[in-house]
Amino acid sequence: MENLTFENLNLYTLIPMIILTLGALGIICIDIAKKGLSRSFYAMLSILFLTVSLAFVVASDTNVYGFFNMLIIDGTAKLAQIIILVASLLFAPLILSGKEFDEHKFAEYFAFLLFAVTGFLFMVSTNNLILIFVGLETASLALYAMIAMHNKNNAIEAALKYFTMGALSSGFFAMGAMILYALTSSVDINIIVQTLAQRDFEPMIATLGALAFILASFAFKLSIIPFHTWTPDVYEGSTAALAGYMSVVPKTAGFIVIIRLFETLIDEKLIWANDILYLLAVVTMTLSNIMALVQSDVKRMLAFSSISHVGFILCAVLIGSKQANEAIFLYLILFMFVNFGAFTLLWIARNKENLYDERYQHPYSKFSGMIKIAPMGAVIMALFMLSLAGIPPFSIFWGKIYIMSAAIQEGFIILAVIMALNSAIAVYYYLRLVVYMFLKEPLQTDGTVYIENASKPLMVVVGIAAITAVAAIFFVEPIITVIGCYL
Repeated sequence: MENLTFENLNLYTLIPMIILTLGALGIICIDIAKKGLSRSFYAMLSILFLTVSLAFVVASDTNVYGFFNMLIIDGTAKLAQIIILVASLLFAPLILSGKEFDEHKFAEYFAFLLFAVTGFLFMVSTNNLILIFVGLETASLALYAMIAMHNKNNAIEAALKYFTMGALSSGFFAMGAMILYALTSSVDINIIVQTLAQRDFEPMIATLGALAFILASFAFKLSIIPFHTWTPDVYEGSTAALAGYMSVVPKTAGFIVIIRLFETLIDEKLIWANDILYLLAVVTMTLSNIMALVQSDVKRMLAFSSISHVGFILCAVLIGSKQANEAIFLYLILFMFVNFGAFTLLWIARNKENLYDERYQHPYSKFSGMIKIAPMGAVIMALFMLSLAGIPPFSIFWGKIYIMSAAIQEGFIILAVIMALNSAIAVYYYLRLVVYMFLKEPLQTDGTVYIENASKPLMVVVGIAAITAVAAIFFVEPIITVIGCYL
């Protein structure tokens, strides 16, 4: 008991999470005291708390332990926290869309957002399996509610699917963590791996089972094939804004946990961990690209697109070199802006009725001849598609080329070839939307259909994303330099 002192708590490491938790509770208390406040007020409060939390993260020291050594603020954690908070700051203004939707009328929606971010921050800032689980559940429960609050039939269906898959994922994680604790008497990832390595990972069946459970758990969260089946349906049922958020932030948190566990295992020469990651990366990239080719809805295409990008990042985890780890964060940063931009344009084009298809909100046909009706929107969406396709000199190209370069340097030649082939396949379904926008005749003449949900905050997010997509060539090197300072 004498070790449980306030000094060991190191409260400073908890400040970003405390700010967000107090912010969420404050929003709920304000709503109880004063009903009927506008969504603009709560959105600005959310942005304020996220900004203050980000300021503390940026100003914090690295390689600092807290919460009785269960929290670790190393370079990896700090970079991940910055990405999560910046992505959340991009998402919050999207609530201020041109039209007001049911979920934005409730203060709880904004509180859930802050609780979700808190959970993700805990996930990326620890090696402790218990704290990872707590963060995972906190974030997941908040996201389930945010999806369901859209109050549409397909939104309720999406929330139930996400909840079911999330519950299965949590069960897998708990089972894997329990077996690892039984084998090593520890819940700290570093101690677990060291203990297992000292005994040559024996008993191998138990070790294999435990790690398979944990990998399956995060494969659900990252939409790694074959654990991806929920993703297109959940994205389809969610608002485009929330789908864009889920394509970035939960995946960032999940990848940090995968990096902490499996790169350590690969360093300890656990050969099967290397092989299974190789297989999952190749299958995820390839099959998701093939499935994206046959989609008739742009949002579902972007869902499979995000799965393909997960496969690329998984390749970098497999490679495990310093350059590969730098490439992971570069890729996540570039993907965050561009993907948010694409989903934001879908959010701007959101209509209350399905105008062009009985089921889908954003069929390809909706965008036919967009260049003649809303030329600026068509040009910007084309920029995002070219960037996501990895066509130079747009932003995602630099992330892909950096990962392929790391693969070649570490001797993963075949993997680099597979990544290049998958990039070529992806060009087709991204350019398919460009063809519809630029080469087909419009189905209607009212340009407002593309800007029905537009507002200044949304246009600001789109503008930031567009600048990032076009100007990435000028700041990729500085970003890599900054990332290298932390890793």
